[in-house]
Amino acid sequence: MPSLSRREFVNVATFAAALAGIPRSGSAADYPSRPIRLVIPYAAGGPGDQIGRPWVERMSSQLGPSFVENISGAGGAIGTAVVAREKPDGYSLLLGNGSTQVIVPLTTPNPAYAVGDFRAIYRLINSALVFAVSPSLPVTNLQDLIAYARANPGKLSYGTPGIGTGNHLVGELFKQQAGGLDMVHVPYRGSSQAVNDVVGGQISLVVAVMSVQLQQLSHAGKIRLLAVTTERRLSGAPEIPTAIESGMPDLRYEGWFGLFAHRMTDDAIIDRIAQATRMAMADPALQAAYRSQGMEPDGDSSPDKFQRIVDATTASLAPVIRSIGLNSL
Repeated sequence: MPSLSRREFVNVATFAAALAGIPRSGSAADYPSRPIRLVIPYAAGGPGDQIGRPWVERMSSQLGPSFVENISGAGGAIGTAVVAREKPDGYSLLLGNGSTQVIVPLTTPNPAYAVGDFRAIYRLINSALVFAVSPSLPVTNLQDLIAYARANPGKLSYGTPGIGTGNHLVGELFKQQAGGLDMVHVPYRGSSQAVNDVVGGQISLVVAVMSVQLQQLSHAGKIRLLAVTTERRLSGAPEIPTAIESGMPDLRYEGWFGLFAHRMTDDAIIDRIAQATRMAMADPALQAAYRSQGMEPDGDSSPDKFQRIVDATTASLAPVIRSIGLNSL
């Protein structure tokens, strides 16, 4: 979940100002009567495509013709702003995540859209962040890590994919909840180099999205996985404890991707999309495809359940965003 430069902030605002005007509510009586567009606010070929395109393929038998449009730029903000200003008729949907729906509007000066500009429809997948350390570090769990950091202030460094990413905010949340640890944040342009630097010993640990690659490195003894940030252990990595089990009951964060629509979209349209998605998510092949990428498919989501997750993410991240001054960029 990349952070934004000041130039990108300006581009988002300029782009948003050129978009279509005041939205009006749409009717659900004949929905859908034309193809549905899913906007993926990231470049083609990335994780957004791996999540969104399988959903679109299955909607052909559920809702009728559907297609993907990749509108990338500004950390996902440009594509998200497009959907925020479309007519609320259910024909332009967004594949959003914690970055586009929470972090960007909370950290961007004069944002092109607000946290409340969308309605949650269905969470497709969730993913865990994991605290991974170099095997040379004499720690085997989070409590060991806390003790070591207290005994060695300023000597530990943790890598993330960048300032303002969910990974960064979770790292800061960990430091705060552990009593104010003195650890140095090292932002990278992506997770891969940060993981490589942990393996090579250049940095002490990384807060990364749990993946098959990390599990392979762990099994090879090149990295040590301490804890995941989900409420429950992952079905694909049940041996790794949660942060909650590790004595940090409030250290909870799940990365997620899901479907969103304009906030004024008719209830009946929202429910129609959610019901069709629930049927699609029951497909074992789709579940296996997501799990093969280290993601947990959500077969029991709904508009209300997903909205509560979005609200919980906002409540969790907003204080840490303020505490480290990201909301004043």
